[in-house]
Amino acid sequence: MLFQKEKPLLGLDIGSSSIKLIQLSEARGRLKLERFGIMHLPPELIVDGTVMDSGSVVETIKELFEEQKTKIKEVALSVSGHSVIVKKIMLPPMSEEELEESIKWEAEQYIPFDINDVNMDFHILETTEGPDGKGQMSVLLVAVKKDKLAEYTSLVNEAGLVPVVLDVDAFALENMFCLNYDFQPEEVVALVNIGASVMNINILKNGQFTFTRDISVGGNRYTEAIQKELNLSYEQADEAKRGGAIPGVEKDAVETILHVVHSEAASEISRSFEYFKTTSANENIDKIILSGGAAKIRGFGGFLTEKLSVPVEIANPFRNIEVDHKRFDPGFLEEAGPLAAIGVGLALRRKGDR
Repeated sequence: MLFQKEKPLLGLDIGSSSIKLIQLSEARGRLKLERFGIMHLPPELIVDGTVMDSGSVVETIKELFEEQKTKIKEVALSVSGHSVIVKKIMLPPMSEEELEESIKWEAEQYIPFDINDVNMDFHILETTEGPDGKGQMSVLLVAVKKDKLAEYTSLVNEAGLVPVVLDVDAFALENMFCLNYDFQPEEVVALVNIGASVMNINILKNGQFTFTRDISVGGNRYTEAIQKELNLSYEQADEAKRGGAIPGVEKDAVETILHVVHSEAASEISRSFEYFKTTSANENIDKIILSGGAAKIRGFGGFLTEKLSVPVEIANPFRNIEVDHKRFDPGFLEEAGPLAAIGVGLALRRKGDR
């Protein structure tokens, strides 16, 4: 990853509440942060991954690029949610060429969409010998609905940019993790990214993909619960969620609501972990790396540690990236860093990557 000579791509993470841009450069085998910008989106522009007002999103992308003053136009994007299917499937051993020919027929039984409505890709993870002498091949199958791809590539094109790589959020997280973190042999790590409307869970063993799931729970759930329970405007509720003082609102009342939504999110994560265990010889999760805008909501990391009995660490996507602190304020990077996890993973991609 670090020593490829292809021109860098910009990582462009289009989320439900904000758009993040990351540009990295490479010199002497080290990556350096060149650009990191965030532009927030008004509520309801993107709902559950569906773009409701493409014109406003395009203008926000343009503003972000003008603010960051970058000349690079080629970008890496990612998608997640119900339009994305990621499955690890077991097949008889075959060559990549044979799999290329047969994958469409193999995929039909795993994909809940018309096979003609999706773009597919695959990656052979490993081939193993079975106890009966018959081998098995583990294949990662990825399918994305064509209309979702068209929607996001259209936004980028209209902003005057060139989409070169289209990734999946969970895999961008994996790239970020592998760059910045070491792992112990047999260690099982859960990467949990909680955005505004979608939570991505990617479980790795030995630093390799084993399981992923997207869940429609995110930071907006906290805002909506505070808004409803305390009869506030969306803006006031969002401010209260972030710890701001709202006239007439007791902090204890906000904390109670946060705790309720913490429980909801923790339950969804726990269910995903339990399902993972049923598919992987009942292995336990050793560590959670938490990222996304909701990662730093008060008390959430500690709540997860207590509820799931698993240590939780807030992601630092710049841990192994050189940062000029004269250009990038350390306080800003610490506060906004968890939002950059997917963007950093995308900025690691190169033209021609599969």
